[in-house]
Amino acid sequence: MLQIGQLAKLAGVSGDTLRFYEKVGLISPSARSDGGYRLCSEDAVSRVHFILKAKRIGLTLDDIQEMLEIRLEASQHSCAEVKGITQKKLDDIDQKIAELTEIRSALKKLNDACCGHVDDNASHCSILEALAAVD
Repeated sequence: MLQIGQLAKLAGVSGDTLRFYEKVGLISPSARSDGGYRLCSEDAVSRVHFILKAKRIGLTLDDIQEMLEIRLEASQHSCAEVKGITQKKLDDIDQKIAELTEIRSALKKLNDACCGHVDDNASHCSILEALAAVD
């Protein structure tokens, strides 16, 4: 059994991170020591690594919780359920990319229209005028 501090060190995270994960239900101590310290099993290290990897690829804490629950009872679930979670994330990313592409296009159009001369004051700046214009 590992105390939270030991688990944090092995997993490469802070104790506060582990306490947060506990608060939101991603990890749960197996027991408490006589001194009241939270104790986790050795497999908690791999669970924290799973959480960290999932966060790195952009999964939400809810997504991660769902995957952890599926992982615990893997024989009761299908790969399609897990794939559904990652597909939803891919769809969200594609939507954000489309939105950012539109924003970039509008910004580039404004930027390209501006003369950008160092010697000209900004009183006739096409970017400022375009942003101030009522559509």
